[in-house]
Amino acid sequence: MISLEHEWFQKALAGDQYYQDFFFIQNQPTDWLSKFGGSAWAPFGDTGKYYLHLFDETQSDLNWRNPNVRKELFKVVNFWRDKGVKGFRFDVINLIGKDEVLVDCPENEGKPAYTDKPIVHDYLRMMNEATFGSDGSFMTVGEMSSTTIDNCVLYSAPERHELSMAFNFHHLKVDYEDGQKWTITPFDFEELKRLYHTWGKEMSERGGWSALFWNNHDQPRALNRFVDIKNFRNEGATMLAASIHLSRGTPYIYMGEEIGMIDPDYDSMADYVDVESINAYQMLLDQGESPEQAFKIIQAKSRDNSRTPMQWDASENAGFSTGTPWLKVGKSYKDINVENEIDGPIFKFYKELIRLRKEIPIISEGSYQPAFEDSQQVYAFERYLDVQKLLVLNNFYGSEVEVAIPAEYQAGHVLLSNYDDTELAEKIILKPYQTLAILVK
Repeated sequence: MISLEHEWFQKALAGDQYYQDFFFIQNQPTDWLSKFGGSAWAPFGDTGKYYLHLFDETQSDLNWRNPNVRKELFKVVNFWRDKGVKGFRFDVINLIGKDEVLVDCPENEGKPAYTDKPIVHDYLRMMNEATFGSDGSFMTVGEMSSTTIDNCVLYSAPERHELSMAFNFHHLKVDYEDGQKWTITPFDFEELKRLYHTWGKEMSERGGWSALFWNNHDQPRALNRFVDIKNFRNEGATMLAASIHLSRGTPYIYMGEEIGMIDPDYDSMADYVDVESINAYQMLLDQGESPEQAFKIIQAKSRDNSRTPMQWDASENAGFSTGTPWLKVGKSYKDINVENEIDGPIFKFYKELIRLRKEIPIISEGSYQPAFEDSQQVYAFERYLDVQKLLVLNNFYGSEVEVAIPAEYQAGHVLLSNYDDTELAEKIILKPYQTLAILVK
C-alpha cells in the first residue's frame, strides 16, 4: 500500500502509464470489500476508472506483479539495511499476491481472491535474495491476515528462505460473535485453546516459527478481553504473559503491556480518531443499533484502545508530552503508570520471563505438545528438548481449579509461578489466573 499523496500515485493520476502500472486500475470494480468497510475500490480521479484499496481509500494497493514495483520496494528495504537496521515487520504481506485479472469473489468479502496466493511465496523469496537474505543476523516477521498453518509453515521455515516468523490473528477473534468483530460476547476459551494447540503442535512438527502476541496496535488491550481486571489485573497480566513467553515461538511485548495497561474507557466518539472505528460506529447505527450500544461496542473493540500514549507517571498526559497527544490518555493513568509499576509484580514478572528464555534452551528451542486438552479452564502445554520436559499450566479464569499433576512432573521443580509457595503434589489447586511452570531435567 502507498499513500495517494506519494509521487508514484500522483504521476499515475497525471496520466503516466509507467506509474499507472504500479497500481490496480480497472474500468469496473470487483465486489471486494475494504477491510475498513465499503467497497475496496475508489474512483481514479475523473478518468471513469477505479483503483484498488484493500484498506483505507487513501492507501492504494501496489501491484507486486510489476517487476519495477518489486525493484523499488527492495530498494526501500536495502536503504534501511544499509543504515544498520536489523529487522523488518512486513504489514499484511500475505495480501500482495493478486491475480493478473481481478474478478468478483462473493465469498468472505473477496478475501480468497487475494489472500495467501501461491505467488506470495515467490515474491518473498525474491525479496529475501535481493535484500536481507545474505545477512544471518537479520530478523523478519510477516503480519499475515486470515492466513493458514500450511502457509505460515512455508513463510517461516528456514529452508524456504522467505521470512523468520509469522504473525496470525485467529486467537484474537475468539470474542467475535459469529465471526463479526463489532460485537460484544465473552471469549470462547475452547476455541482459544484449540487454536493455540493446533498452531503450536503443527508449527512445531513442521518446522514453522510463530510470532506470539496478545497485544498490538490493531487490537484492544488483552487484559480487558480475557481477564477480570477489577479483581485480578496483576494475576491475569502475568498469566497471559507466561502463556506465550514459555511457549514455542518468539513472544512480542507491546508497549504498556509490561505494566498492565488497560483500555482508556473513553466517554464519547469524539475521543476516537481511528478511521475503522469511526466507520464501524456509523455502520452499527445503520444496522439499527442505538447510539449507546454502538458506542459500547466501539469502546470494547476499537484499535485506539491500544494506541493511547504510554503512561509514564501521574502527571498531565501521563508524562508522555507537555503538548497535546494524538489521543487522550486512558483514565487509569494515575494508578497504572511506569513510575508506580516499575517495582510491581507485572513488570518484574516480564523481566523474569525474558531472563528464563535467554538462559533455558527448552523455552527458546523446545518442541510443543498440547496437554490437559479436556480442561474447561486450563490451557496447558508441554515443551521437550533432549531429556528435559517443561509443563506449563495457565488458569484462564478468576476461580480456582483442581489439576492432577502427571507423576513425572510431581518430582520436578517449580520453574515459575505468579503465586508464591506453590508446592507440587499428585493434585494441586490452581488459584485464579495462576500460571505454573514445572521443569523436569
